[in-house]
Amino acid sequence: MNNTYIMVFSLSGFSATVNYRVTLFSLTLLCYCLILVVNVSLILTITFDQNLHEPMYICVCNLCINGLFGTAGFYPKFAFDLLSDIHVISYTGCLLQIFVIYSYTEVDYSFLALMSYDRYVAICRPLEYHSIMSVRRTTVLVFLSWLVPLCTMVLTISFTSTLKLCGSNIRKLYCENWSVVKLACSTTAANDIVGLILISFYCVHVLFIVYSYMQLVNSALKSREGRRKFMQTCVPHLFCLFNFTATLLFEVMYSRYGSASVLQSVKNFMSIQFLVMPPIFNPVIYGLILTKIRRRMIYLCMMANSRFKARFQI
Repeated sequence: MNNTYIMVFSLSGFSATVNYRVTLFSLTLLCYCLILVVNVSLILTITFDQNLHEPMYICVCNLCINGLFGTAGFYPKFAFDLLSDIHVISYTGCLLQIFVIYSYTEVDYSFLALMSYDRYVAICRPLEYHSIMSVRRTTVLVFLSWLVPLCTMVLTISFTSTLKLCGSNIRKLYCENWSVVKLACSTTAANDIVGLILISFYCVHVLFIVYSYMQLVNSALKSREGRRKFMQTCVPHLFCLFNFTATLLFEVMYSRYGSASVLQSVKNFMSIQFLVMPPIFNPVIYGLILTKIRRRMIYLCMMANSRFKARFQI
């Protein structure tokens, strides 16, 4: 059967949510509101404070923007489906959701790699930092961190859209590329090659990040100032890297190698962790640990509280 005859996909992962739909909807709404509040707060704090217009904070700001971008492709549809009796998604909507969620993961790794490079230059080559991480170069790197993942996902979606599909049942809570590819009754060799290239490409990102932090540790151990910089600016990066990698690894492992005997509710829980944990904890971690951001946010909160009290008294 050609994919042109498949107008909608059914999302059978929702079969495990029927008895808890109201509870799950409430938690989903709370979680999404929390994601919006913490990420928008950090974005506005960095945007309106000239002192935070440095490469590291610009990357943090873009991580938060990407978090909003990725979760927008999941939470509204997920919340609607929780209260619906029919759990389907259109063919076009499925490809769009794949594009948004996969782009989100790739952009995240791009900025984590860029941030590790920024910290490497700042700590290992401090005298050259401003010449290497100039405004122009930072702008180019930020632009590429968005452009390359988006272009690779356009390529991935173009290959997926040419497949002839023999089924329409996706055993997930959302559309995922591998789940769609598994429904193909035509050859998927091109998809496999593109997927392997992309996995290799982002494995290089991970190796680059690991190498950068190995150099950072070696440099930080040589001086008290180096250790101070490492603890203040690199530890948050490591937390966020571990947080994102661990949750994404769970999703990949369950998606490709998960046992059929595992409860659907467990599969659902594991499959959405990378869309829940990083968007919440990344801004919280950076807001609490990075001194400049923490001080600025405390100042803004105190100002808002003072204005509220003054207006209330009047």
